[in-house]
Amino acid sequence: MSTLRNKVVLITGASGGLGAHLAMDVAKKGATPILTARREDQLKVVQEAILKATNIKAPYYILDVSNTDSVEEVFSTILSEHQNIHILVNNAGYGIFEEFVDSPWKNIEGMFSTNVLGLMACTRAVLPHMLQRGSGHIVNIASQAGKISTPKSSVYAATKHAVLGFSNGLRLEVAHKGVDVTTINPGPIATNFFTLADQSGNYVKNVQKLMLQPSHVSDKIVKAMERPVREINLPWWMNVGSTMYQVMPKLIETLGGKSFRQK
Repeated sequence: MSTLRNKVVLITGASGGLGAHLAMDVAKKGATPILTARREDQLKVVQEAILKATNIKAPYYILDVSNTDSVEEVFSTILSEHQNIHILVNNAGYGIFEEFVDSPWKNIEGMFSTNVLGLMACTRAVLPHMLQRGSGHIVNIASQAGKISTPKSSVYAATKHAVLGFSNGLRLEVAHKGVDVTTINPGPIATNFFTLADQSGNYVKNVQKLMLQPSHVSDKIVKAMERPVREINLPWWMNVGSTMYQVMPKLIETLGGKSFRQK
């Protein structure tokens, strides 16, 4: 029997892609996923699919994580209606691939508001309850981009660097208080993320064969929920590259050359 049975798992950005896969997978394990995202029509589609497949009704709430007032209001409602959130998955986020010099300020601010401040706001909303209960698990979706920054993703990579830094510090703060913190660092995943991020289509065309399937990433995350780990890095060979980069950055940047410029 899965350790997720009867647990409540709140997932941000659950209206599609990895978030929707993850919601379905935890429901199949007997957990109740709480779906949050900005698009109600898509949330309904995910909710109906989960109900049909598992007979579990996954409640949904409309949430824009970049709006801190909305985060406080929505999480307050969720906690009043469900009492406990056993696992929080900070999945909401987006990227836009463009050179920094060409990036409109609204794009820079938007990515930080969602990917970093939104993630922190959601964590802040549930963490006191987890600490009071003496148990909980926060899963932050970061990226291999948080370990190796490449051209045209300088801002997006900066947000994921921030997620990793925040997660690593928070993990140490709550290490002896019953709360686990896991970061997920995937390479490119075959989702609609690239509809906005890669509007030219060049990046997807160049790396399509190397893309991770969301079902594979979701499976790894579910296993980490059942048995918490510090972080998950996917795929393994990309993690080897990022590890080597920490030791010899100049050499990796030189060898990376053309492959770093596929956007």
